[in-house]
Amino acid sequence: MQWLRDMWTKEGPGIPKDAPAKTGLALFADILAREWWEMVKLNILFLLASLLVVTLPAALVAMARVSVALVEDRNTYLLRDFAEAFLRYLWRATAWGLALGAAFAICIYVILTYAAGARDNLVLAAPLAVALVATTFLAVTACHLIMLMVMRDLPALRLLRLAALASVVRPLPALGSLAFNATLWLTHILFYPVSVFMPATVNFSLGMFAVAFGVHRAAVMVLDLPDTTQPHRKPHAPNAS
Repeated sequence: MQWLRDMWTKEGPGIPKDAPAKTGLALFADILAREWWEMVKLNILFLLASLLVVTLPAALVAMARVSVALVEDRNTYLLRDFAEAFLRYLWRATAWGLALGAAFAICIYVILTYAAGARDNLVLAAPLAVALVATTFLAVTACHLIMLMVMRDLPALRLLRLAALASVVRPLPALGSLAFNATLWLTHILFYPVSVFMPATVNFSLGMFAVAFGVHRAAVMVLDLPDTTQPHRKPHAPNAS
């Protein structure tokens, strides 16, 4: 049974020290070629961890934690790292999942309402456009928030503030990663039933890796901002002597 244990616990492959540095899509493809089997196993772990539905946010965050390690080329021990992240972020991920889920539900309801009204009244096209932009910004902010959560322990308000800041500073890579996810699922739909096994093998883990790869630079950027840009507590008044 040693081979079965090693399949889930052994260290993943790394990059040779003398290899030339790659960037952009070349780096994305290089990591994907090197870690594709780890992503298949990660996809399976995510599906198993989210079977109860209520554990879906924690499973997403645990998958994000492993994806960030792959982007940063850190040693990963898949089962251990996923389980530790799942337990560590269980309650925080659930709370953020409920909050973001409620926000997305409101946005979708508003979009559907204005879209139905805009058919008969073009004036409603303006608030519809605003609702679409707001929903897109929320999706981009959610991507940054998840990655910032697993990269550094931060208070909730600061985490949200930095996620919003990263979404304003570098929104395009996050939008690109979301478009990549949409393409994955569109491919699954268009080539069904040939693609029937895509969700079970790669769609979730590869999609999360694309998000991690896309927003990592912006997350590092806002985390490295000087302390003067971070919210400070008001200094305490000196005690009277």
